[in-house]
Amino acid sequence: MQHNIDQLALIAQHGGTSQFPTTQFSSEHFVESCGAILFDLSREINRVCLIQYQNAGWLLPKGRRNIGESRHAAALREVEEETGYRCQVYPVSMSTRAPQPDDPENVHDTARLLPDIGEPFMLTVRELDRGVDVKIIWWYIAVVDGDPTGAPSNSKDFTAEFFTCRKALQRLAFQTDRDILSKAMEILERSSSSAHT
Repeated sequence: MQHNIDQLALIAQHGGTSQFPTTQFSSEHFVESCGAILFDLSREINRVCLIQYQNAGWLLPKGRRNIGESRHAAALREVEEETGYRCQVYPVSMSTRAPQPDDPENVHDTARLLPDIGEPFMLTVRELDRGVDVKIIWWYIAVVDGDPTGAPSNSKDFTAEFFTCRKALQRLAFQTDRDILSKAMEILERSSSSAHT
């Protein structure tokens, strides 16, 4: 550990640059959003909730994080605002490079499969204004609270509807959203399998 700190100090003294390609954005050039894949696991076949904005294509619910709001809270708030359904982050088994709270300080920075975690499973970085600005979107896996047969979104701008996962993949307007949903389905399936073994 001390060796790494000494190397960094030496690089900094000589005006060195990182060996890793780096792009930095000041606060006026990025926006942070959070969303979730909202599953209904109460039926024999899992379903997922999509939203349609003013009768345009079907999308995944997400929106901007407020100042002082955690990413986790922003994702749940945005899903409820856009779908009308209360939900909670669903703990899954997934690979992550994030250390656990009780890991040693020098734990290797490599992906490990960890059980029952409610962290973002995907990060989207979208260029805006030809790369001058960016939108960062953190994605969670969530489940609807209670029975989702009640009234969906009360927003005048959004329509919310549950579809089987297969049908949702067909309905989503953008390939990037299909990729996000596919990864969430894979993680959910692996989590379900490991829970039964």
